[in-house]
Amino acid sequence: MKSQDIRKAYLNFFESKGHLIVPSAPIVLKDDPTLMFNNSGMAQFKEYFLGNGTPKSPRIADTQKCLRVSGKHNDLEDVGFDTYHHTMFEMLGNWSFGDYFKKEALAWAWEFLTEVLKLDKDRLYVSVFEGNPAENVPFDQEAFDIWKQYVSEDRIILGNKKDNFWEMGDQGPCGPCSEIHIDLRTDAERNAVSGRELVNADHPQVVEIWNNVFMEFNRKADGSLEKLPAQHVDTGMGFERLCMAMQNVTSNYDTDVFTPLIAKVEEITGLKYTSNEVKNISEEQNKTNIAIRVIVDHVRAVAFAIADGQLPSNTGAGYVIRRILRRAIRYGFTFLGTKEPFINKLVEVLANQMGEFFPEIKSQQQLVTNVIREEEASFLRTLEQGLQLLDKVVAETSGKEVSGEKVFELYDTFGFPKDLTALILKEKGYSFNETEFETELQKQKARSRAASEVTTDDWKVLIDGNVETFVGYDQTENNVKITRIRKVDSKKDGVLYQIVLDATPFYPEGGGQVGDKGTLVSANETIEIIDTKKENNLILHFAKQLPENVEAEFVAKVNTDLRTSTSKNHSATHLMHLALRSILGTHVEQKGSLVNPNYLRFDFSHFAKVSDEELRQVEASVNQQIEAQLQLVEHRNIPIKEALDKGAMALFGEKYGDNVRMIEFGDSKELCGGIHVKNTADIWHFKIISEGAVAAGIRRIEAITGDAVKDFYKNQEDTLAEIKEVLKNPQDVLKSVTSLQDDNAKLKKQLEQLVKEKIEGLKNTLVADFQEVNGINFLAKQVDLSMSSTKDLAQAIGTSKPNAFVFLASIEDNAPNIHCYISKELVAEKGLNAGNVIRELGKLIDGNGGGQPFFASGKGKNVNGIKEALEKAIEFLK
Repeated sequence: MKSQDIRKAYLNFFESKGHLIVPSAPIVLKDDPTLMFNNSGMAQFKEYFLGNGTPKSPRIADTQKCLRVSGKHNDLEDVGFDTYHHTMFEMLGNWSFGDYFKKEALAWAWEFLTEVLKLDKDRLYVSVFEGNPAENVPFDQEAFDIWKQYVSEDRIILGNKKDNFWEMGDQGPCGPCSEIHIDLRTDAERNAVSGRELVNADHPQVVEIWNNVFMEFNRKADGSLEKLPAQHVDTGMGFERLCMAMQNVTSNYDTDVFTPLIAKVEEITGLKYTSNEVKNISEEQNKTNIAIRVIVDHVRAVAFAIADGQLPSNTGAGYVIRRILRRAIRYGFTFLGTKEPFINKLVEVLANQMGEFFPEIKSQQQLVTNVIREEEASFLRTLEQGLQLLDKVVAETSGKEVSGEKVFELYDTFGFPKDLTALILKEKGYSFNETEFETELQKQKARSRAASEVTTDDWKVLIDGNVETFVGYDQTENNVKITRIRKVDSKKDGVLYQIVLDATPFYPEGGGQVGDKGTLVSANETIEIIDTKKENNLILHFAKQLPENVEAEFVAKVNTDLRTSTSKNHSATHLMHLALRSILGTHVEQKGSLVNPNYLRFDFSHFAKVSDEELRQVEASVNQQIEAQLQLVEHRNIPIKEALDKGAMALFGEKYGDNVRMIEFGDSKELCGGIHVKNTADIWHFKIISEGAVAAGIRRIEAITGDAVKDFYKNQEDTLAEIKEVLKNPQDVLKSVTSLQDDNAKLKKQLEQLVKEKIEGLKNTLVADFQEVNGINFLAKQVDLSMSSTKDLAQAIGTSKPNAFVFLASIEDNAPNIHCYISKELVAEKGLNAGNVIRELGKLIDGNGGGQPFFASGKGKNVNGIKEALEKAIEFLK
């Protein structure tokens, strides 16, 4: 049974059981500050489990793209070494929100596996929670009794808290779970050792395929459990593992989920992948297999993340994606001999394979390909630089063990992988101190953990029920009551309080727009709101202190100055998006945005630099729309199909409901939840400040509106006035500046000629100062020249004498510089090395440097060290 058919069978089965089939949420999460990526099937439904929202249906099923790069069995560095763990994977899931519970969930799971898919019942084992008296959670007798209807008791395994009690996090909904495991070993292996003994023992052929979680409890901040008001079911089945079971193979990578990608890698590299059925393979073939598994796994994670709007970068989620891709590139570079970009060629295979169920990978195929290709080329250049840096580290190492701190510096600063360093060092007969490396790595991890460590108290609920609403589209002030509060303590921000209001005018951060700031005012006090965010469908207002009386009545007041400036930038972003598509082409799509009171930032897909003329046209187009005084037309709650039929633009990577908000300014029509001006005339004026590349095929424009434009032109005016004053107020400023440039060019030529003459004069003078030392013509002097001129002089003097060893020093801008020239015959015959000379003597001037064996230069900080460096240069000849 093909993977596409397995996926369809699952969704059809649960649709027949009354489940609403919903599309996968984006792999990149934009509305949950607690998660970077969708790491489980239930992540998009968290608000329903927490009781902060109402689902479209009490029964839902889907297949969800998930990404895990940390946690149980999912450390990135381990993926590829076994046959069943992945970074990106599909999770088939079915949910009940206060509807059915254990009886139906377990019955349907068994029916689907054994009657629809017809898996061998004798290969299946199930587990139930054994209970935990310490937390007053009993043995799951109900699940045990249900399973006894389908399997013999010797196939029911009692699991502990680690294996059979599922939790959303340190706090929140949780409950016992019942897993289904399958034994895919041969009959002979099964007869020798019971599969029961291998469940949850990390055996590659005895694996969990389905987990049924029964949400019964809420974990509080103090670790205690309380019963939830409603019981929920959250199930997840690993699609790749299910395909392994259905296709009679013993590795996920031998299923048709991965074989087309593997075949493409084989075609590109000329190397062969051996299936898991082949035993006793060579060490070399094992390395090839691991590398290919890493590449075909990682390209899926990276490609879908980019398609959903997350570009590789140096921070946050973007850094995770870059790190995954670089690991794949490095495995290809080291073990498959790929020195040119090639992973991007797998995107077409992936798009053809998964485009039917995940149309975003097909529609974004070209962009994903371009971004991956550019990232590959960039990192391959980094690897080349790393090799040069590693050569330098080896040259500076005495003995055969390289410092672990140096290896960590290569890893941390330049992204040079530890295992590649180890491999190259081994080839050179070196090793490195792994203990030192691990010490530095743990220090970095500790710093990172400390920076992001957050402790969150339980919510103190003041008003029961889902009474929170947003009124900020119509009001910037409103009479409010506080419905719930909690304390949050982090190393980064210190102690803050999150406040939820019954009817807030504060806009929470989202859609690129920053959250509102303002105040909560009561009869007795004023509390400053420093930020507003949304989490699990709750609008959270952040404050450094709580009101003395949290049950009082308040007036919530948005800072309207900041809100107005932000709304101008947001509306201008829509107008610019339309202008870009009109002027550059309809291939332009938004790939990211930031809207705050000061400026707007807009990332978009485009294959080339936007020319100055095109930027002028975009500016003119936006300003024409501003001058046209276009009235805001807001469709606050219309069906998404109707909005799309009207021509509204939907953004890839965004999660939309059945009903949406649509914003219109003339021909500009977009789905958007942000705050906007009532009329484009309110924007006043639009000015582009910069345009540049973010990634391959992605450009970024930054622009300003309103008062920021006034300030911009005022600064330009002031700068021009200052230039005029310096130039003695000429009639024609441009003509005066051009004249200065011409004069400067002439003087520069004259100066260059004078310096040449000075170098030639010094050369003739210094040649007489050579002394012979052990058959070598030696010269060490300090001269009064710039660094570049001293370098030219050293080379000129050195080539004037055979067997020359020249060491010159000079001072420029209060910083010492040194240069060493050694005749090539001395390099060859006596093993002298100018780079070693500079590195050693550079220590005396608190500097460093390097170069080739016959010529090298360095720069330092300690001028007083020049004298000693000149004196010690002769020691290299003894």
